[in-house]
Amino acid sequence: MDKIVIYTDGSSRGNPGPGGYGALLMWGGKVKELSGAFRKTTNNRMELLAVIQAMKALKKKELPVHIYTDSKYVVESVEKKWLENWIKTDFKGGKKNKDLWTAYHSLSKPYQVKFHWVKGHADNPYNNRCDQLATEAADNGPWDIDEEFEKLA
Repeated sequence: MDKIVIYTDGSSRGNPGPGGYGALLMWGGKVKELSGAFRKTTNNRMELLAVIQAMKALKKKELPVHIYTDSKYVVESVEKKWLENWIKTDFKGGKKNKDLWTAYHSLSKPYQVKFHWVKGHADNPYNNRCDQLATEAADNGPWDIDEEFEKLA
């Protein structure tokens, strides 16, 4: 069966600080690159936002989606079912990034999503490209406002 492959990465210069995300979407021999930046955010928010932005760009809902990221925060939150529990308890106990996690959860519903952890800053050219996209965005902008983060910070 055919599948969509996504690689993602997030970056922040300071935590919090200026941040960026990068993503590669691959299907049918085509590759699409995405990136964006925010003036004040965190690394975890950018890691998760990379996944969200990639999923927003998807057109084929009938295909399985395999997401590769170097963020254990993202992988384990989904694969170990932590997110399901956070949603059931309305993120009780100060769980962070409720806005992004609920956005991811809604976006993921029509898909069969499988996460894969990859070692960051290693020999994976797709992960390295996402890192490059994320860090260039964080360093150079243009920077959007991460309104939810800045409202709570």
